Amino acid sequence: MPTTTRPPTPRPLPTPPSSLRPAERLCRATGALLVLSGLLHLLVFAVDGGPWDGPVSWRKPVTFGLSFGLTLIAVTWVTSYVRMEARRRSVLLVVFAADCVLEVGGITLQAWRRVPSHLDMETGFDTAVSMMLAVGGGILVVVLTAFAVASFRRRPSGPVGMPLAVRSGFAILLVALASGAAMIARGVVLTRTGHQEAAYHSTAPLKPLHGVSLHAVLVLPALAWLLSRTGEETRQRIVWAAVGLYAAAVVGTGVQAVLTW
Repeated sequence: MPTTTRPPTPRPLPTPPSSLRPAERLCRATGALLVLSGLLHLLVFAVDGGPWDGPVSWRKPVTFGLSFGLTLIAVTWVTSYVRMEARRRSVLLVVFAADCVLEVGGITLQAWRRVPSHLDMETGFDTAVSMMLAVGGGILVVVLTAFAVASFRRRPSGPVGMPLAVRSGFAILLVALASGAAMIARGVVLTRTGHQEAAYHSTAPLKPLHGVSLHAVLVLPALAWLLSRTGEETRQRIVWAAVGLYAAAVVGTGVQAVLTW
C-alpha cells in the first residue's frame, strides 16, 4: 500500500520576545521622560504665555519633546520586528536614545534662555548649540537609515500586515529625515549669507511634510497590531489601504511644500 507523505508544516515567523532587553527598557523609559518633558512645557506655556509660533517660543520644547519621545518609543518597539543582529540593534537604539536627549535638551535649554535653538549664530555659545543640534540631526539620519535598510534587507517578522507596515513606516520616515535635512541646509546657507531672519522663516513650508512623514513608523505598525484579531486577508487589505492613504498625505504635503518653498 503506497504511503503518503504530508507536506511539512510551515514554521511561523518569529515574534518579538516578551521580555525586554536592557537597551529596550532604557529607550522606553527615556522616551517616556521626553514625552513628560513636552507635556510639562505645555503647562509652562499655559502659565507663562507668549507666542506659540516663531523661533523663540515654548512650542519647540513641547513639540520636540513629544515627537522625539514618541518616535523613540515607536522605533524601539518597531525594530523588534526587524531581523538584525541583537547587539547591533541594541547599540543603535542606545545611540538613538542619547541623540534624542541631546536634541531635546539643546532645544529646551535655548527656550529657557529665550533665544532660537536652530540656526542661531549670534554668539559663540549659540553657534555651538546650533552646530550640536545639526550634528545630532546627522546622527539621527544615520541610525534611522540603518534600521530602514535592515527592514528591507530581510522581511520583518510579525503577523500578516506587520511586515508591510514596518517597511512602509520606515520608508516614509526617510522622507521626514530628508525634509529635516533640507530645512537645516537651507537655513544654514541663509544664515551664512547674512539673512538670519529669512533663515528662521525658511523652514515653515517643509514643516507639514516633516511632521506628517515622521510618525508613519508609529501609526502604521500600531494599526497592524490593533488589527491582529481580524482575518489575515482583511488585515492585509486594511494595512495596504492605510499605507496608500498615508502616502497620499505625504505626497500632498510634499506638493504644498514645493509650491510654497
